[in-house]
Amino acid sequence: MIAMNSDDRPSFPTPPSGGEGFLASVARFFKFSEHHTTFRTEILAGVTTFMTMAYILAVNPAILSDAIFLQEAGDLFSELAIATALSAAIGTAIMALSANYPFALAPGMGLNAFFTFSVVIGLGIEWRIALAAVFIEGMIFIGLSLSKIRSQIIRALPECIKQATAAGIGLFLAYIALAGDPAVGGAGLIVADPVTKTALGNLNQPPTLMAIAGIVITSALVARRITGALLWGILATAVLGWILGIAAPPTAIVAWPAFPTDLVGQAIAGLSQITRTNLWEFFAVVFVFLFVDLFDTIGTLAGVAIQAGYIKENGELPRANQALMADAIATTVGAFFGTSTVTTYIESAAGVAEGGRTGFTSAIVAFLFLFSLLFIPLLQAIPAFATAPALVIVGVLMAGNVRRIRWDDPAESIPSFLTLLIIPLSNSIAEGLAVGLMTYPAIKAFQGKARETTATQWILAAIFLLRFIYMALNPTE
Repeated sequence: MIAMNSDDRPSFPTPPSGGEGFLASVARFFKFSEHHTTFRTEILAGVTTFMTMAYILAVNPAILSDAIFLQEAGDLFSELAIATALSAAIGTAIMALSANYPFALAPGMGLNAFFTFSVVIGLGIEWRIALAAVFIEGMIFIGLSLSKIRSQIIRALPECIKQATAAGIGLFLAYIALAGDPAVGGAGLIVADPVTKTALGNLNQPPTLMAIAGIVITSALVARRITGALLWGILATAVLGWILGIAAPPTAIVAWPAFPTDLVGQAIAGLSQITRTNLWEFFAVVFVFLFVDLFDTIGTLAGVAIQAGYIKENGELPRANQALMADAIATTVGAFFGTSTVTTYIESAAGVAEGGRTGFTSAIVAFLFLFSLLFIPLLQAIPAFATAPALVIVGVLMAGNVRRIRWDDPAESIPSFLTLLIIPLSNSIAEGLAVGLMTYPAIKAFQGKARETTATQWILAAIFLLRFIYMALNPTE
């Protein structure tokens, strides 16, 4: 758990004197001497972080385009790629300048899947309204970052449920990746079956064979600890598919990016489409976005900050409010540009491992995201079977959170298991969270340990229980 500073106001270095050189000014601004770092180290760390998370430029548009394509019958991949890069660059730059941490931000994996498959496709919510939910979530997150409500919510949620949610999202991502339709270039390793519900797909399908090859290639790169293994796995699988004629190669490598006119401002337009019939669903979606983003950010900041040595002896993370505010602003800006929730990336740990200790590492990442805008045609030609292996590996990494659950305690193991099981089986992160949050305080009470629960936990459980009762009484809504 992160303890928040009572005074987390931004504290920038004193502006350098006019006679000071540019590089010296930058070094002084980011406090290189205080953190015992150099330009070479910070640049290497920034490039490393970008390489480990650059797969989002291909994966996020691929996931989000499914939501828009089904409702609009239009391909907005290139605009979504631009929105992804812009939101990542802006959020990471804010983190660099306000918090001076080597943390990078981008549209979050898991949250983009929830946006597409649970909200837009599963609930049938219009994609503009879904963007509006992300926008409102970002605004609420800004407010929470300015108040003590955030820390109260953080203290109320059981640690085991947070870990189980992350693991459940990992399983959800892997399932989505493996179940992609081979007719449109998906993996097709898992298919629907009338008897067994799901079954192994047809291994004679070229996209399926390519997905298998991609999983082997990406796994080998990860096992060898190659920097940017997920990105190289995507590119290697895509190139192999192009060479074999299974997917169409790119018509161009570099092109001047076009402004995402079909996406920018659609979150604001979505607010006008909220009615009484979809108001409850809208706020339920906002809550889940807010919850997952809030705790994903806290967990990432804690994990990477510990590795970088930022956590003080009393458990306090300096400038925590600035870091959380950067995340909140990035989410709001990202929704305006047309992408799902932006969050701090755990891949930032790769740059920290290379020695990155200041916001200059993040500044390098932000620059590289902007530079990537020139390569949208290349990204657009990457087939779905090439991104599936990256989703599987991300699922593996997220599933590792289960080791932090105390499986010998029924009050932790049962709610956690139900959470991570129901998320992929119900195709909804919200349902898994609801079941976990309802069962945790109940089982604690059955154990005679009701005193170990909090009033907030019971309030959240009651809210979700009322939601399920409402759904049972209104099955068509």
